[in-house]
Amino acid sequence: MIARCLILFGCFAAGAGLVARAERAEPVPVRTSFDRFPMQLGTWRAVQEPALDPLVLKELGVDDYLTRAYFTSSGSGVGLYVGYYGSQRQGDTMHSPQNCLPGAGWEPVSNSRLPIEISSGVPDGNSNIVVNRYLIRKGLDRQLVLYWYQSHGRVVASEYWAKYYLIRDAVRMNRTDGALVRVIAPITEQKGETPAEMLAVRFVQDLFPALAGYLPG
Repeated sequence: MIARCLILFGCFAAGAGLVARAERAEPVPVRTSFDRFPMQLGTWRAVQEPALDPLVLKELGVDDYLTRAYFTSSGSGVGLYVGYYGSQRQGDTMHSPQNCLPGAGWEPVSNSRLPIEISSGVPDGNSNIVVNRYLIRKGLDRQLVLYWYQSHGRVVASEYWAKYYLIRDAVRMNRTDGALVRVIAPITEQKGETPAEMLAVRFVQDLFPALAGYLPG
């Protein structure tokens, strides 16, 4: 197992080096800036979150990002973050929440995959996407995190497959643009984990079709 992991790591490292040294100018995909992303998605209404700290933005290396809280009419809410990278050739690559959130003091509790049925916008005529389901805690607070990587009309949960497609698309399409999409739902002691998952899934179902113009296919 260790040998396989080392070989896989070596392949990714070599591929990343090839991507970074590619001499062809990378095309700039046509997309709409996140400052025009709708403040209402179905029955959800948004509240704009404060801008990220410049030091955080420098660490993330994003070219455009979206950070908001969306609420239902009953007051239940989720947090949304989308980080878009126009190019990942110069070392600015997507950061996994499994690395960032523990750095902010959140402890991982569990990690699994969750299929979500989507009514429209899924590539290849599929009816669902598969995302990461990540449960975290900090003291008495718990949160449910759903996240995935999205690029060129493709939704990927696995960090390893995301890296593979990054290298493949750089070679075949001369494109390394992509995005990380993350949805966070708080878990209350009164309601528990299941209602938080249902809330987050419902939001993803309303969110996903709206992403099309902002994340190039």
